[in-house]
Amino acid sequence: MPEPERSSGRFTIGDRYRVLLDVGRRLAATLSTDELYAAIYHETSRVIESAGFYVSLYDQARDLATIVFFAEAGEVRRVTITYKGSDSEVLSSRSACLVTDGLGDRSLIQLGEDDTRVTRSAVSAPMIHKGHLIGAISAQSFHAEAYSEEDVLLLQGIADISAVAIDNAQHVAELERRRREAERVEEIGRSLTSSLDPKEVIGQVVEAVTDILDVDGASVWLADDPTGRVVRVASASGDISLPEGLAWNLAGPLADRLMRDQQSAAVDDLAESDLIPQHLRRYLEAGSGIGSPLVVAGEVVGVLTAGSREPRHFADEDKAVLQRLANQAAVALENARLHANLQALSLTDPLTGLPNRRRLQIHLDKEVAAARRGRRLAVVLFDLDDFKRYNDTLGHVVGDDILRAFAEILHAENRAMNLVARYGGDEFLSILSDSSAAGTELYVQRIQTRVVEDPLLSRLGVSVSVGITFFDPATMRTQEDVIRAADEEMYRSKARRKMGRQSTST
Repeated sequence: MPEPERSSGRFTIGDRYRVLLDVGRRLAATLSTDELYAAIYHETSRVIESAGFYVSLYDQARDLATIVFFAEAGEVRRVTITYKGSDSEVLSSRSACLVTDGLGDRSLIQLGEDDTRVTRSAVSAPMIHKGHLIGAISAQSFHAEAYSEEDVLLLQGIADISAVAIDNAQHVAELERRRREAERVEEIGRSLTSSLDPKEVIGQVVEAVTDILDVDGASVWLADDPTGRVVRVASASGDISLPEGLAWNLAGPLADRLMRDQQSAAVDDLAESDLIPQHLRRYLEAGSGIGSPLVVAGEVVGVLTAGSREPRHFADEDKAVLQRLANQAAVALENARLHANLQALSLTDPLTGLPNRRRLQIHLDKEVAAARRGRRLAVVLFDLDDFKRYNDTLGHVVGDDILRAFAEILHAENRAMNLVARYGGDEFLSILSDSSAAGTELYVQRIQTRVVEDPLLSRLGVSVSVGITFFDPATMRTQEDVIRAADEEMYRSKARRKMGRQSTST
């Protein structure tokens, strides 16, 4: 459209209609909010002096307006400016405003970096659509008397068109976000049915958060202690992602809301909030953050968080989206927990709580394979002497107590890289990985000492026979060979002890 000609520096009514028609066509074709704000500025600056210009959006529930677009002297800048709507003449009155000189006296935002060059006159107009106050636009000049009532009418017309365009763009953006959310939830759902690895599903949830909420980082914090108040980063994604393993001791109102009340929580300004512990601040690049609890079987087991590098307000819809994704992550954790419980039940002896024979076979297969490659392997077989006599004379309840007491000793003396298991009946096996002969002997001595010191076992006079064998590649190929050798050594040990008692008695 050719630039309208001004009459005495002002637009005619015909010019104004042509300008608004062209603005309407341009804005109607722009659906991206960022592009839309720039288009509003471009179209306004063509017809109204705009040495300073901004677009602000208004949150009526919080009485807070946020500048989402800012330009000064033709340069678009990224700023973080918020102000109370009730303090704004334009927003509070819901009507256009003309200031011919002295913005500072009218509770209007005054642009400029110092007193020598600040905006003096301005024309501002509210953006209202279907009775809903969306925000305001304002054009400013470094000169006094730069605007007229005709400019007020023209800017109000642009603001009316902008309100419709912004409302449409927000609806389109929301529909697009919901579409992306539906796609991501479907992907996560497929993972839930095909994978029992919670880390894999949680990773997908974290990536979905950064995409759907358009944030700069997201993470999952899982409870790291029985109280649930110490959480640790289990998965993170984004430009401002936190290091995995970082711990945080939740406390105060934030912890109460997330852990006790099981509600989402948002912090608009992380730098100023006293809810963030000091040791975490050096890791936080975010300006704002939001978190939703992960609830499994009624208990909070962690938190799903999202962060924005620039300060922003997370609306109720943002919280709802994050909570829906948190629920997906919680389902993944619940599935993994149930699977782990079922697996543990299938591999655990119900009486003693030690690994059962099936779990022993799985572990020993791997250890024998490693031993064939050169790693040391010791196997110790324990047998409770004359156990049948205790069952027959004292009853099976006492017999079970004896088995549990000895299992507790084995469990207490076990190391993380080793495995102790109930082999069957009154026999137990210890698999000692990369253990020397001296180390194995010390281990057996500790077990024997604890048996003598145990209140129940010592009172009943329980003793234990031991068979020790070390993997020999020349004579052993399978786990059966190893166990057979330990079993034979255990019976030889029993025979030696029996002969020793007989010689002593004679």
